[in-house]
Amino acid sequence: MNLSIQDRRLFLRKTIVGSVALCLTDSVWPIGVKSDQGKRVGIIGLDTSHSVAFTKALNAAEASSEYGGYKVVAAYPYGSKDIESSTKRIPGYTDEVKKLNVTIVDSIGELLKKVDVVLLETNDGRLHLDQVTQVLKAGKRVFIDKPIAASLADVVAIFALSKTYAIPIFSASSLRYIKGIEGIDKSQVLGADTFSPAVLEKTHPDFFWYGIHGVETLYTVMGTGCRQVIRIHSEDTDIVVGTWADGRIGTFRGTRAGKHDYGGTVFTKTGNVTLGPYGGYEPLLKEIITYFETGKTPVTPAETIEIFAFMEAADESKRRGGTAVNLDEVIEKAKKKASVK
Repeated sequence: MNLSIQDRRLFLRKTIVGSVALCLTDSVWPIGVKSDQGKRVGIIGLDTSHSVAFTKALNAAEASSEYGGYKVVAAYPYGSKDIESSTKRIPGYTDEVKKLNVTIVDSIGELLKKVDVVLLETNDGRLHLDQVTQVLKAGKRVFIDKPIAASLADVVAIFALSKTYAIPIFSASSLRYIKGIEGIDKSQVLGADTFSPAVLEKTHPDFFWYGIHGVETLYTVMGTGCRQVIRIHSEDTDIVVGTWADGRIGTFRGTRAGKHDYGGTVFTKTGNVTLGPYGGYEPLLKEIITYFETGKTPVTPAETIEIFAFMEAADESKRRGGTAVNLDEVIEKAKKKASVK
């Protein structure tokens, strides 16, 4: 069948829009057919400490058996190219992973020839849509570190591509596994207050860069279903109040002054639970390895999309002087932009 360029574009747009709609539900997610999944891990982005931490854990002489024998074998350093706080780390982190028997390559294409699965660690979320497209085209499972993207539209587009290529992906902050959270029965949660640093980066929406840690903690205990948010902003502090469809209230406090810390309080029918301290990368890494092995993701696309919609709606509330903003509004705008991408 020969299609005109215009017809091809229309077909692609309809495909993406359909995928976007599926991403916003908890429908059955396709699981890859690879039963002989290899254990060679590749890293994209050596501009974050996460890359070194994951490599040290997986490549240790006595690595935990829970890591299933997966080893980091190759890495592509870039990565941010114009965010100074990230770019300055690349030379040092490159040297560190080299000492752990990791081959440094010059392109993502070269990396994909050497590995079976990918950790997309690039700090700069603006690059993720292009980077993950290359990985999905190569048929590789991929974990995307925070932030999954630098715009809600890119988040939606990434999950649409995942659906198109039938390769499940997930993204998560390690604060999803903060101490205290493991024993909470979500059906008993009445509300929650969480906090984390919310350092700003001019190239990203306010909370995408760092505030996502506390927002993801909030969603881990509250679940999806937030309908609107209101944001109170000052130079050193942000407070975002979310109202869920069932009437529950969840709040996030982002700080930019004082000592950095993470935690919160969960209000349940049987009492209050204190979250914290931060438990490190190990719990998240175990989930990543399980995903590499099985293709099953611990976080649904719908939840991740809503997390980023929550943060985008908070930015919109700030722009409107602190008025309430509905998540449905920002999601609809993002879907239209994603269909163009």
